[in-house]
Order: sequence, then structure tokens, then C-alpha cells
Amino acid sequence: MPKLKEHLIGDRKFYRHVLAVALPIIVQMCITNFVSLLDNVMVGRLSTEAMSGVSIVNQFIFVFNLLIFGAISAAGIFTAQYHGSGDVEGVRQTFRFKLIINVAATLLAMLVFTVLKEPLINSFLHESESTGDLAATFEFGCGYLRVMLIGLIPYAVSQVYASTLRETGETLVPMCASLIAVFTNLVFNYILIFGKLGAPALGVEGAAIATVISRFIELAILLVWTHTHGGRVKFIKGIYRSLRVPAQLLRSICIKGLPLVANELLFALALTFRNQFYSTRGLDVVASLNIATTVINLFNVVYLALGSAIAIIVGNLLGAGKTDEARLTASRMITFSIFAAFVMGFALICTSPAIPLMYNVGEPVRELASYMLVCAAFIMPFQAFNNACYYTFRAGGRILATVMLDSGMLWCVIIPLSFIFANFTSLGILILFPLCQALDALKSIFGAFYLKRGSWARRLVIDRQE
Repeated sequence: MPKLKEHLIGDRKFYRHVLAVALPIIVQMCITNFVSLLDNVMVGRLSTEAMSGVSIVNQFIFVFNLLIFGAISAAGIFTAQYHGSGDVEGVRQTFRFKLIINVAATLLAMLVFTVLKEPLINSFLHESESTGDLAATFEFGCGYLRVMLIGLIPYAVSQVYASTLRETGETLVPMCASLIAVFTNLVFNYILIFGKLGAPALGVEGAAIATVISRFIELAILLVWTHTHGGRVKFIKGIYRSLRVPAQLLRSICIKGLPLVANELLFALALTFRNQFYSTRGLDVVASLNIATTVINLFNVVYLALGSAIAIIVGNLLGAGKTDEARLTASRMITFSIFAAFVMGFALICTSPAIPLMYNVGEPVRELASYMLVCAAFIMPFQAFNNACYYTFRAGGRILATVMLDSGMLWCVIIPLSFIFANFTSLGILILFPLCQALDALKSIFGAFYLKRGSWARRLVIDRQE
């Protein structure tokens, strides 16, 4: 038992180190998601149709965001290990890769959203006994998406800077830039949605304009700080002298990293498909799911941030050749993530009746949203374990295991079963939602099996002289 306790629970020094990396990410994610909750409430004060239209479009933006996350994660594996081994040029080259692939992915996404916006939005609109105005919901969605397209490029570029800074130990600056951006978004949302301070009341389009403004501000902060602190951020010196990425590194990223891009895209598509399955039960379900998802994202920030910390800390240890220490650190951080999920899940259950009261929606929508929050709380520890395993396997470059744990299980097991439950049964949403969400626990079986093997821990980079 003492040996097991030492394997799973660290000392004060360990937790100080973990929190030093994770706390800025937690604060950033917490404030970002809290402001998103307030934004969501503001849109929800307009009408159920306005909130549902925005929610549907945000499903597609979510797919784009995870595509960008996958792109930077592909190179981020190498960035963390290059930084751990003191290879500045390696960090510089991974930055260039991130920039090129992010811009290309953004241009492709803008084309897809422009050409296919009508069928995409309509796929979430279904008649039911309690349905609202589907035509109004469609128009709200189209208006919101038109403006949001403008903000995709600044978001993609800012993620290149923010991720590289975090992977090289500069977590405070991306946090501050994000905080300023989200507060800017909050202020402009209030002004532009409701027409305050002499501005016109633009409704959902005002919400989109506020988001775009905040993304340009975040990018400006990251650009100015990074390029004026070359002595502290060494990789930025000469970063744009060339956009060339060495063929050997490009091959390594493609072999080890690009499957992560596909994984994130497939993961986002899977969640979007599952939400579309839920939407077959009516517009009230779309509205309730929007409320629940926004709140759940806020309560998930602790274990999600700890996952990001695993990628950074374990990746640095592996890059420095400290394989045994990396294994021990990963085990302790996974335990910490699960404990955090239990705490946050309990808090979510306690607050679930009150949060939906902030929205200008009918009582059936509020009650369903509260029910979804309670269901999500029970599955949260399993999701925390899956998230921690994902980042652990990724840090060691075990891409096949990472993909199988994440999108592999989703598309091979969870999505097919969810499709059957939604389309070939008459299950109501009160059974369909918890049943489909509980399927996520199946991923934990695979994660526990591969984690126990310990073969995920390996060093990917080699020492070299600049």
C-alpha cells in the first residue's frame, strides 16, 4: 500500500510544480468559459430561437477549433521535447510548421462553411411537439456564421503563438492575452447585442462581431509581447527569415503528429454527430443541450487543464531523457485529474437546478438542461481519466494508442450505438442522453489497459548542436 500510494500520490513539491504549470491554464480556461456562459446567457435573453441558431453554428466552429488544436498538437509533441532538450532551432521549426498548417486549414474551413452553411444548419432543425420557429432559428444561424468567418484566421494564428509559448514554459502571457480578449468579448457583447451606449441592437450578429474583435485583440497582444521579448523567448529570433521546415522533421511530424490532426477532426465530428442525434428529439433539446454544454465546459476546465499540463511536464521529462520520472509523474497527475473531476462533478450537481434559471426559456427547457447537467456530472471522472490518458500517450508519441483511445473508440463503438439508439428506437431524450453519454466510459477500459503496459513513455528527439 505505501508503494501504491507513492506511485499515485505525490509530495508537496510535486503538486507545487504541477499547479505552477496548470493554474495559469485553469484560470485562463475558467474565465474564458465563464465569460462564454455569460455570453450564452445574453443571447439566451433574446429568444430560444436565437440561442439555438447560435448553438448550432458553434457546433461547426467547435469542429474547426479542434482541427486547429490537432494541428498545433501535431508539432507540439516535438516542441515540448525540443524545449526539454534545449534545442531552440527545433522549437523554431515546429512553430513554422504550426503556422503553415493552421493557415491552410483555416482557408479550407472558410470555404466549407461558406458553401455548405445551409445544409449544415438545416441538419439540426427537426419538427417536434414542442418545436419553436425553425425558419427563425435558421436565419439567426446564418447571420451569426457570416460574421464569425472573419475571426477564424486571427484565432488560428494566435493559437500558434499561445501553444508554443506554453510548451516552452511561458504560460502566463497566453493566459493574460486570453483574459483580456474574453473580457473584451463580454463588454462588446453587452453593447452590441442589446444596443447599449448608443450602439445599434444587433442581436446574434452583435455577439459574433464582439467575438471577432476579441480575437484580433488577443492576437495583437501575443504578437507584440512575443516579438518584443526575444531575449526571453529565444525561438522568436529570426522566426520569419524562412518558412522552411526540414524534410526530416516534416516526415516525423507527419508520421507522429498528423494522425492527431485527423483524430481531433474525427473527435469533433463525432461529438457534433452525437448532438445532431439528440436534436432529432426537437428544438427544445437543442436549446437545453446548448445550456448544458456551456455550463459543463466551465466545470470541465480543471481536468482539461491538467491534461494540458501532463503534455507539457511529461513531454519535457521525456525530452530530457528522464523516462522513469515521466512514468511516475504521469501516474500521479492522472490520479489528481480524477480526484479533481469528482470534486467538480459534485459541484455541478449542487448547482444544476439554479443555473438554467438565468435563461429566458420555457420551463421544459430549464428542467431538461438541469437533468443533462446531473447526467454529465456522473460521467465526468471517466472523461477526466480518458483525457489524462490521451495527453499521456501523446506526450510519448504513441499516436496509434492516442487515436484508438479518442476517435477510434468514438467511431467504432460509441457513434454507431448512439446512431442506433437515436434513429431506430423511440427512446425519449431522458433515456437517450444519459445512455449515449455513458458510452464514454468504454474508452476508459482501453486507456487503463494501455497505461498499465507503460510502453507509451519514450523519447522522440535527439540531441544536436545548433
